Amino acid sequence: MSTSPRAAAVPAWRTCLDVEGQSADHYEDYVLTPLFDLMGHPPRNALELGCSGGAFGDELKKRYPGSTVIGIDAGTAAAARAATRLDRVIRARLDHCNLEAEGLRHGQFDTLIAADILEHLVNPWSLLEKLRPFLTPDAQVMVSIPNMRNITIGSQLLLNGQFDYAPHGLLDVTHLRFFTLESVERMFVETGYVVELRRSMILPALREMYARYQDTGKVTLQFGRMTLADLSSQEVMELFAGQFVLRCRPA
Repeated sequence: MSTSPRAAAVPAWRTCLDVEGQSADHYEDYVLTPLFDLMGHPPRNALELGCSGGAFGDELKKRYPGSTVIGIDAGTAAAARAATRLDRVIRARLDHCNLEAEGLRHGQFDTLIAADILEHLVNPWSLLEKLRPFLTPDAQVMVSIPNMRNITIGSQLLLNGQFDYAPHGLLDVTHLRFFTLESVERMFVETGYVVELRRSMILPALREMYARYQDTGKVTLQFGRMTLADLSSQEVMELFAGQFVLRCRPA
């Protein structure tokens, strides 16, 4: 009996779930520049959650000379790479990291970076509460998070019965939590923050289609065999967004 391509592919859970032992090359060494666009003030002391190989923190230090960046990451190889770029790197799982035992002080950080990391945690709500005392009153919390409402996920689930985890992307196999724009904003409000700014990042594969539907009032959207009627511009934006970037502050 022949084996289908889906069955023949090496499943992501076989190669991607050893977080501590993962090669540093597994993580894309990129800088999410929209986070810089949303910053409200120059960072002085930044804490980066899930810093991976340190690319973002390295760019932050180049853009803001004199700033310091402390990163936290569970991956041994990624943390070692980040240590060559940042001022300090703590190798630990965020769900279990004892910030005070690591020498971090209350009121130490005016900038918190959480780029594509909260969805990987067992309890991101508890972590956000735990972090708040370590922030200055004017702290900016810079966040990016995948969008579970993306139409590609919904259509594959509803039309084909597929919810396939992958090494990277919206269904990264290491994602433990899934958020929409409404639910990520609610998470920050419930844990003691105010959402100041938000921006949607349209999935590259959907940009051409999105351009046909955006800002056209109520529309009917045809996507494969799926038809969605009476959609507002806000709903269209959320359906086409691959991730959201936000700036929050302590309440």
